[in-house]
Parts: sequence; structure tokens; C-alpha cells
Amino acid sequence: MKKMICAAAAAAFLLGGAAWPAHADTTVKKGKVGLVVKGKKLSVKQAGGWMNGHGTGVRARLYSVHKGVRTDVTRWKDATPTSAGMTKFSNVNWKLQGRQFANGTWLCIEFNKTDATPCAKIHR
Repeated sequence: MKKMICAAAAAAFLLGGAAWPAHADTTVKKGKVGLVVKGKKLSVKQAGGWMNGHGTGVRARLYSVHKGVRTDVTRWKDATPTSAGMTKFSNVNWKLQGRQFANGTWLCIEFNKTDATPCAKIHR
């Protein structure tokens, strides 16, 4: 079931663009929340995530942590309820247009309906 959720979320995230192999590319899952980052080296082109289940008022935002300092990358954004067969999740995506991050920065996603906050390390 978890593999199906991850595959469905990744497919929903990639529907509008191709995936490029890069150092910034990763998929991280923590609890019922997942994070997908696409980019090259220290540049992030797209980022998004999902939370298991549908809900009303589900919102998410990205933030970064570098040298212990937390910085909001995006504002809160409403998540879209998505279904893939019997699997239901809330999905959200951002186009970051090649935003540069310092080496070793952690890019994280948080949803307003859960405490799980998966993070991906951006590195060379």
C-alpha cells in the first residue's frame, strides 16, 4: 500500500514535466507525509509533497534549514485531494524555477494537519 501511495504521488508530481537525474533529486517519506525534490546540483526546479488521506483545509509549505537557521521558502498553499484507485492523498507542488540553495541545506515540507516534516538534503 505504501509503495502504491509513493508511486501515485510521484506520478501526480511529474505529470507536467520530465524528471532530470541530479544531485537535488530525492523522494523522502516520514510517517504519512512525503516530499519530492527535482533539480540539478544545488538548483531546485520543482518540489512538492503529499499527505495520506483527504481532508478539508489541508495546506502545506516548504521551508529550508541551513546552519540551524529556518527560512520559509514558500507561503502556505492549499493541497489538492487526489485519488489513485483506492488510495487517497492530498497533493501539493511548487515550481521553484531553479532556485539556488547553499550546499548542505535541508529542504523540508510541513502540512498543517500533521506533525511529520520530511526533509531532503541539497548537496553537490
